[in-house]
Amino acid sequence: MSSTGGFEQVDGIVAATDAFCALDLTALSDEQITRVLQTAETVRRRLDGLDARVVAQVQERGLHEAVTLSTPQKYLIDLLRLSRGEATRRVHAARVLAPRIVPSGARLDPILPVTARALADGRASAAHGEAVRKVVEKIPGRFDSDAREQIDEILGILARSSTPEDITTAGIALLARLDPDGALPDERDRKARRSLRVGPQGADLMSSLRGDLHPATRAKLEAILAKWARPGMNNPDDPDSPRGSIDRPELDPMAIEQAAKRDLHAPDQRLHDAFDALCTLALSSGALGQHRGLPVTVIVTMTLEQLETGTGVATTATGGVVPVADALAMAEKIHPLLALFDHTGVPLHLGRGKRLASRDQRLLLTAWQRGCTRPGCDVPAAHCAVHHLREWRDGGATDLDNLALVCDADHARITGTDAGWTTTADPHGGRPRWTAPHLLDPTRTRRRNHRHHPHELLTGAAAAAQQHRPKRHRIHRRICYTTPTEGHPSATQALSALLTGRPVP
Repeated sequence: MSSTGGFEQVDGIVAATDAFCALDLTALSDEQITRVLQTAETVRRRLDGLDARVVAQVQERGLHEAVTLSTPQKYLIDLLRLSRGEATRRVHAARVLAPRIVPSGARLDPILPVTARALADGRASAAHGEAVRKVVEKIPGRFDSDAREQIDEILGILARSSTPEDITTAGIALLARLDPDGALPDERDRKARRSLRVGPQGADLMSSLRGDLHPATRAKLEAILAKWARPGMNNPDDPDSPRGSIDRPELDPMAIEQAAKRDLHAPDQRLHDAFDALCTLALSSGALGQHRGLPVTVIVTMTLEQLETGTGVATTATGGVVPVADALAMAEKIHPLLALFDHTGVPLHLGRGKRLASRDQRLLLTAWQRGCTRPGCDVPAAHCAVHHLREWRDGGATDLDNLALVCDADHARITGTDAGWTTTADPHGGRPRWTAPHLLDPTRTRRRNHRHHPHELLTGAAAAAQQHRPKRHRIHRRICYTTPTEGHPSATQALSALLTGRPVP
């Protein structure tokens, strides 16, 4: 290597990139186009890993200070013309994915070494690294670096075969294991801008609600919240708080006044609680009718163990995750439906002699499959139709082992041709399997969707971690230096339970 430390390789990669980008794409076959896409993505991911190391050098050398800039982010913005958000993301990535130098001069591995290696190999992207970092940042403070190392190991391996969204979903399950606890626009512009979006759940199970309300919609909402969000009203932390609207004639004004004095919540929290009370009223009124054959209500799925212990997280038919304690609180005034599954997680037989699935079958499919069964699809059960794996017209029965939840978009992709997807029943009685078209998967491997079943993602990744780790370092034999607090597991206890399928101690 020359005295320049191999810097001539920079010119080499530029030349190679020029040649790669000069490819005549129109002359390539469909299979070659697929190969170009895969190769370009691998190179991009490896460069993401290099970028983390280079940005770490910017911070270590203080290059931003040399040009009188206060932060590395500002240096990247001025040098590379990045957005503020992208510059911040790269600095955060460098702090966890690049080797570190301590004050003594010693060089240490990255904070997330397994994820960093996945980027360096081109098997994971910057988005995967960001998803792992956000999960690790949510680890409760009572756990030490042992928990971080084990979660990085599991999620870093998972990143090699799954999407960033899968990382977030699996991270939620892991954390639950660790801690169960200008000028006014015209009317046309206003109508075009109207929106309301419920963001995906983060690692802490919270969801953002964002949107732009039409002036008339805001006026209606403010009129309602003025009555429902007054101090003391609909306070979930106060059992004596009056419920509903403040102007109900039977309410005692003195009780309202006393409840208001006890209510120390911020205005934004009161608005949230009033909104929750309005949702409860709408669901309990019966005025919403049915959706896809079921009454419009909250459908929650949990295990018998969760029901008995009141811990962990349950899933909803709309794709959400709810702490079991909250789910049980919601269910206090309703009659639960008991769904029975065998030891492999497959429901007992429930057949029907008609083409359309019954209400009970849809409920059981919701508890079993939880959402669209196409691999990678995150559409929840509430937005899915019931699909016959073997078509009804071809003699397929309306039995559970021949039914699959499929969203409308993916249902249209089942064409029965080489260009479409095909669905088949699992020979062992598990959830349905899908086969992708040849251009997406030349091996035509039959796959299940794990997006709605994060425990499967985790157990697969954890098992892979076990196989690649020396025997003396396997998770269930490692010593965790975190002292468990009363009623809470250590990181090793929690993650060992994940591997063995035992309850968390």
